[in-house]
Amino acid sequence: MVARAYTVAFEGVEARIVEVQCAIAAGLPSFSIVGLPDKAVSEARERVRAALASMSIALPSKRITVNLSPADLPKEGSHFDLPVALALLAALEIIPKDEVEQTVALGELSLDGRLIAVIGALPAAMAAAEGDRSLLCPKACGAEAAWVGATQVLAAATLGEVVRHFTGQAPLTPAEAGEVQPGPLGRDFRDVKGQERAKRALEIAAAGRHHALMVGSPGSGKSMLAARLPGILPPLSAVEALETSMIHSLAGLLSEGGISRARPFREPHHTASMAAIVGGGRGAKPGEISLAHNGVLFMDEFPEFPRPVLETLRQPIETGEIVVARANAHVRYPCRFLLVAAANPCKCGYLTDPARACARVPVCGEDYLGRISGPLMDRFDLRIEVPPVAYTDLDLPPSGDTSAMVAARVATARAIQTARFAGHAGMRVNADAEGAVLEEIAAPDAEGRDLLARVAERFGLSARGYHRVLRVARTIADLEGVAGVRKNHVAEAVSYRLAIGTKH
Repeated sequence: MVARAYTVAFEGVEARIVEVQCAIAAGLPSFSIVGLPDKAVSEARERVRAALASMSIALPSKRITVNLSPADLPKEGSHFDLPVALALLAALEIIPKDEVEQTVALGELSLDGRLIAVIGALPAAMAAAEGDRSLLCPKACGAEAAWVGATQVLAAATLGEVVRHFTGQAPLTPAEAGEVQPGPLGRDFRDVKGQERAKRALEIAAAGRHHALMVGSPGSGKSMLAARLPGILPPLSAVEALETSMIHSLAGLLSEGGISRARPFREPHHTASMAAIVGGGRGAKPGEISLAHNGVLFMDEFPEFPRPVLETLRQPIETGEIVVARANAHVRYPCRFLLVAAANPCKCGYLTDPARACARVPVCGEDYLGRISGPLMDRFDLRIEVPPVAYTDLDLPPSGDTSAMVAARVATARAIQTARFAGHAGMRVNADAEGAVLEEIAAPDAEGRDLLARVAERFGLSARGYHRVLRVARTIADLEGVAGVRKNHVAEAVSYRLAIGTKH
């Protein structure tokens, strides 16, 4: 007789159902796990044996075989402990087999039978709901998994509680979704003295999710501006919050089931490796670009990142997803992020500062910004010069709009775009528009079309650059609440694209 339990194996953000089969047969005493397990899964037999012993349950002196099906799918992680224990308990007829088969389980067992939290409870709950099964997980994961309202989530603190639940002695109470974590108090745009043009550009970037590059001397306020960007972004929608939280669940970044509506803000150091930025490593984990999904990826000292890392960004920026290729699998992660990069104009940083002298003008700047390839530069919709601020301006009182005021305008523009793209799959903001949809929503008036044609001819805009100017112009019109794209919208969009003197 074969007893069955069910769990999941992770392939990116997807959780694939795995059938855990347990057979107890006559033969020399043994306990083996087959089905392409990794080291952590193979060691489950010792944790399960000790956990059962702590409950005074002894394994029979027979041949115990646990098979993880499908056998050709790699099984990684300690979350296989609980389903292996359930299949074994069902095979021993300690708990009913029928009820176990209606449950997807995951959790790590300690030697005394306690259930330890594992990553991936939220994607596992999604998989359980699709298979019309309930989810059984450690108590620490229950609030996280319960956000998937389409399935019942049972959370237990110990293996003993699980046994008492299945035997009807003390049924578990369904877990409740955790509290929505409030977003961090954002820093206010009004704290930034001067830099009105940079503030305007970041407002446009936030409204339409347009990638932005800021170039300026050290201390001009590039990092300060970027740190205030989350304060003007609208909160995540319910769908976006679930998408983002599934990635963070796999990365182990969700604490006690708290799902936040605040957009992610990731700022990796320029020494980060390729795997850290785009994903990979052991288990093909999500990288910074995926952890920034639906949020902001801020890359300070942009030219200092390794050239291969920068070039790898080109494809995810266009497609909104990254494929981590491995010998036995291709793992996909979503990564629709707002890229904000900051760079000095040259190696010493003072090429454009009239108060200081750069000893290697203009070679210093050409060599330094030349680390950013033309194809990558072409993907920045907004290129902003951030000039140094005079120390006399620092004593002036705060000026300009507050972050709350800017956020209100951004939210209004985003609401317009949400309504606009309601019937278009895969499009949420103006940066996603392409093809016939872009031509329909961003067609400029006659004067705007003539201006754009002259600019394209004079500065050699690529086809990608041409379309990106249209998207930015559409966002500027949305911020003004104007239905059509006009000449002034095109002119402002073009001015940001050519701000740092590049021909791309």
